Formats: sequence, structure tokens, C-alpha cells
Amino acid sequence: MSDDNNVSATLAAATCALLGASAAAPVMAEEAERWSFDTALLYYGESDDRVQDVSATIGAQRAFEDERLLNLTLTADTLTGASASGAIATDTPQTFTSPSGRAVYTTPAGKAPLDDTFLDTRFALNVGWSQPLARLYTLSAGLGFSTEYDYTHLGANVSLARDFNKRNTTVTAGLAYSEDDIDPVGGAPLPLSQMLDVGDQSNKRTSDSKDVIDVLLGVTQVLSRNTLLRVNYSYSQSSGYLNDPYKILSVVDGVTGDAILRTPAPGVLGPTGVYLYEGRPDSRAKHSLYAEMKHAFGAPVLYGSYRFMTDDWGIDSNTTEVRLRWPVGDTSYVEPQLRYYMQSQADFYHPSLVQGAALPAYASADFRLGEFDAVTLGLKFGHRTMGGNEWSARVEYYQQSGTIDRDQLIGNQFAREQVPDLKAVIAQFGYRFGL
Repeated sequence: MSDDNNVSATLAAATCALLGASAAAPVMAEEAERWSFDTALLYYGESDDRVQDVSATIGAQRAFEDERLLNLTLTADTLTGASASGAIATDTPQTFTSPSGRAVYTTPAGKAPLDDTFLDTRFALNVGWSQPLARLYTLSAGLGFSTEYDYTHLGANVSLARDFNKRNTTVTAGLAYSEDDIDPVGGAPLPLSQMLDVGDQSNKRTSDSKDVIDVLLGVTQVLSRNTLLRVNYSYSQSSGYLNDPYKILSVVDGVTGDAILRTPAPGVLGPTGVYLYEGRPDSRAKHSLYAEMKHAFGAPVLYGSYRFMTDDWGIDSNTTEVRLRWPVGDTSYVEPQLRYYMQSQADFYHPSLVQGAALPAYASADFRLGEFDAVTLGLKFGHRTMGGNEWSARVEYYQQSGTIDRDQLIGNQFAREQVPDLKAVIAQFGYRFGL
């Protein structure tokens, strides 16, 4: 399963997310009954030989009369590299049992442990349909399917939009449901169970599942001939297996903060420390408020957005983004971008667990559930060809910095970098054409 907070946020969504998408643009009469295609090739690369991704997407839209639209999207991406396991850095090398349970891997002294067995290939197919329903209503519906070597997703969604105020106001309501089956390599570990030696899978079950329900309410308002405002509220309820089966926590000495050592039996390969698999609650409720404004200063167009999210895991996040599309001549444009993200840590985030202390009900050292902020700087260039097609190239630089509260660090942990900064480069080339 992919390292979703850092990677999939930069990729095409795995589901047909019509709930979060803007309404389709009206289809002009001369464009009726034709196909248009939108293709993209994306590269995502983290520093220090961490996660690398290559993703290809092709979207096809068929426009029919009466503003009816058929949308098809096919995505394929492959991720490789190393992802953080959640264990702490120590002054000595550490050996871990691989997720498959058939081998071990070792992390050098002083380095935050990374699982270099990380590998994923995903294929996703989404189908959507949109059409007017009566004079002022638009109905949209879709199905989405994606598969990975350890994960299968099936989702459906429907939304209804109603125009008011001479079509200057649009109110949208949507509902989506998805069902995901998780079949981790080596099996799904029991929450807070100990990592075992190679060949011992007694603390794992074969597979599990989760369900997600999303509800969206939105308003789009034309403020003036140059300004458009959109505000959405969304609610998401997840239930079932919400753990990351590949994340662990180190068990440490309560005074020194060093990992508790263990020695595998003679002739047996296994971990050289005591590590527990994470355990998260089996439900999560999220509330999000999103606002976006677009304003045209003549030819240049400014986009600004803000999103606030809060959930019952104790995480609050804020995302602010600004983009400016600036024409270059009659057929090209440049678009600089700045995005800032910050979040608080989950109530059950623990960088490590103390030996002999009572185990908490839930615990995770996954840095994606910790406190961090991130900045993205980007630049896009687009050009419209003489034939009416368009190509674009985009480059982004991403930097993430995590923080652990001092009262959660113990002894020697203060002297080591437990959450190293994450840096990544994103490059994308797109081509849009019609038939």
C-alpha cells in the first residue's frame, strides 16, 4: 500500500472524485458529439533515494448534445524506493524482519529506519456521467476501481447541482461510498503485536477491509463578471481496518530512550530490537471546509484557496494555495504556484513506547500522523498550438519539516534526528487534444 500522505497527494486520485471536482464547463453547440483527451506523465522523486514514482494518466471526455458528458480516466503508476518505518534512529545498526516475513533488512547507525522493500504498482479506472436534469438541475454520477498488489478499491458517487439567481448561484450536494480490501504482503499484523523472527507469522491475519462514506455540500457564487467564489463543506466517515500494516514503533528504555535490544535464536534471522506494529482506531470522522476564489485582472487570473480539516483523531490541518496564470503572448501562459500546509499530531502519536509501561489503546509513530508543515513551490508553462490543442509542463519543489514535542522524547533521543526533513521534486508533462 502506498505511502499515501506524501505521494498520492501529488498523483491523480484513485477514485472518481466527482464530489470534489468543479462542475463541468458548458459544452458549446459546435463542440457537441466529439471526443477530447487529456494526458499526463508525472514524475515524483524524494531525496535520499526514498520514494520514486512514475505515473501516466489518460482522460477521455465525450460531449453529447444537451450538455451531456461522459468522462473516462485510466491511470497507471509505479512506486519504488524506501519509506519510513516509524522506528527511532539509534547509535547502532538495526535489523528488521521484512513485511513478507521471509527476510531481514538493516538500517545504518544514526539513520531513521527506512523500509527499502517498498514497491507498488497501481492501476485505476474511473467512469463518470453528467447531464442536465430538468432546466436548472445537473446530475453527475461515477464509478471508480483501482488495484494494487496489496489493495483493491471500489467506489461510487452521485451529486446533484441546482442553479439559482439567473445561474449566478449553484448549490451542490453529493454522496460517495467506497469499499477497500487490504491484503498486505505477509498479512495484516495484529495491532501492537511484536515483530517476530523470519518465518513466524503467528501474529498476522491474511486480509482486512474498510468502508468510507463522503458527503459534500457546496455553493458556487458569481460575485462579479471577473470574480467567482466556491465554498464546500465535506464530511468523511471511515470504518474498518485503518492501520498501515507496514508501520512499527520502537520499544525503548524509559531513562536512556535507547531501543531495547534482543537477540534472535541461533540460526534464526530476526529483529535486533523490540518493535511493535502500530494500532489505530477502527473509525475516523473528518470535517473539511474549503473556499476558493478566482479573479480575472483582465487577462491574468488569480486563484486562491484555503482548506481547514479537523478529525476525531485530534488532527487539525490548514492548507493555503495561491496560483497566478499570466498570459505570454496570445497562445502561452506561465503559472507560478505557492502552497503551504500545516497539521497537528494525532492524539495517539508516539515516537516510541517505554518498556514496562502499560500499552496505550492506540499508538502510531507514522510521521504522517505527527506534527509537520510543508511548502510547495511550483511553476507551470502552457502553450496552445495552431490546431487548438494544448501542452503544458509543470515543475514543483516540495519540502516537509516535522516536529516532535519535547515531552515525548526521552534521554538520548534528543541528540538524534528522529524526523528528518523530506524533500521532493515533481515534474509533469501534459497534452490536451480533441478529435
